[in-house]
Amino acid sequence: MEMKNQIHLLDCIDGMEMMDAGSVDLIVTSPPYNIGLSYSVYDDTLTRSEYLDWMGEIAGAASRILSDEGSFFLNIGGTPKDPWIPIDVAMEFRKRGYILQNMIHWIKSIAIPRSDIGSYNQNISGDISVGHFKPINSKRYHNDCHEFIFHFTKTGTVPIDKLAIGVPYQDKSNIGRWKQATADRRDRGNTWFIPYETIQEKRPHPAVFPIGLPDLCIRDHGIDRCRLVLDPFMGIGSTAIACIRLGIDYIGFEIDASYREIASDHIQREMRRRGDPGPAEDSLLNRVV
Repeated sequence: MEMKNQIHLLDCIDGMEMMDAGSVDLIVTSPPYNIGLSYSVYDDTLTRSEYLDWMGEIAGAASRILSDEGSFFLNIGGTPKDPWIPIDVAMEFRKRGYILQNMIHWIKSIAIPRSDIGSYNQNISGDISVGHFKPINSKRYHNDCHEFIFHFTKTGTVPIDKLAIGVPYQDKSNIGRWKQATADRRDRGNTWFIPYETIQEKRPHPAVFPIGLPDLCIRDHGIDRCRLVLDPFMGIGSTAIACIRLGIDYIGFEIDASYREIASDHIQREMRRRGDPGPAEDSLLNRVV
């Protein structure tokens, strides 16, 4: 049964059990963090042991369908009060045999005083404060301005296409100084500033990552080595949109019909923007495997 380029109204473990072993080259997803968010269907208030057991089941199901040279980019964060959540989840993946090949920090907000910028950019005249910032009312904790993106592989030796998401050198004198610096392009490193799109109205989903996040993950793994991308928690479609823009096949699972409908609308809009009518509405929205 054809599953590609569809968002299936299925629990992700059930869906992954229907897929062929080794059929996915890249998994990009952000599961619930178990912090009590108000999802429409899912209960985000499991006990810690229940939640971690579930994450372990997902890790195991995903390992079977992930190719030996595949990558699993897992975006997860905690809270200022409970920062152990992502570390605990990462340990469940470790128990299932995954290697943590890269630990990437998604920077959502950053502040840089002008005095720290130095002479690199004379066009900047003052302090910089950019990104999504939601103040918290606390005398104990700093605002949580980052989340983790854990890059798991089966071997720890999977090549990545670092320069595909590289950035220019600020100091051009570095070009030619280092053995590998033969052009004005360097490794972005493991701190990725990815801003949210500005949404003035009520958010349709309580925990959406920006399209730029799966886009960076896909290109970092290597577009030419991506036959198929899976998002087990597709939500309102960020990973699907990134795949469409990069010309890569995808599969998504989502248990909430309302989120899936929003994702379908986003996909149809993206297809129209590209001049491609895309799949028929009933195929994209109503088909359930």
